[in-house]
Amino acid sequence: MDITVNKVLDCKGLSCPMPIVRTKKAMGEIEPGEVLEVQATDKGSTVDIQAWAKNTGHEYLGTETEGELLRHFLRKGGGTPATETSNIPEIGLEDFQEKVERGDKLRILDVRELKEYEERHIPDAIHIPLGEVEDRYHELNKEDELHVICHSGRRSGLAAQALSKMGFKKLVNVVPGMSHWTGKTE
Repeated sequence: MDITVNKVLDCKGLSCPMPIVRTKKAMGEIEPGEVLEVQATDKGSTVDIQAWAKNTGHEYLGTETEGELLRHFLRKGGGTPATETSNIPEIGLEDFQEKVERGDKLRILDVRELKEYEERHIPDAIHIPLGEVEDRYHELNKEDELHVICHSGRRSGLAAQALSKMGFKKLVNVVPGMSHWTGKTE
């Protein structure tokens, strides 16, 4: 990629949600039209950054891979700043875990990457990685209440926002997510 970079952000060794947290801060430090290069080693950062850019009005320019290093390129959007605020309700992990353990009939959507999901997941959770939600939303029933979960609550929030734009009305983001889950897993 032949891109003029205005700022480089080092997120190597960090995992979700830190690359996005730092990217958001760094985008606030550059001018509209300028390009931020985010260097990361977290494989999930690609879909995270793509979804975040789409939801915040910035332009995702692409990713270059050099061994384990991922170099993501984002152009800061201009005009009216997009907002990251969400009207998606959240549920704390403790309350969510109580519902699961009680046997409440829940539809759980896990939006982590396949490797994360295969390592451990909540029994009967539907798996659609964040990067595939817009292509596979038809696999979900818009009438169901969906509890959306990821590692930390960041990707699940982005997935819930995307689903909301597609007409899903009953969405709940589980925060913080599987990083602190102590219940039964498969």
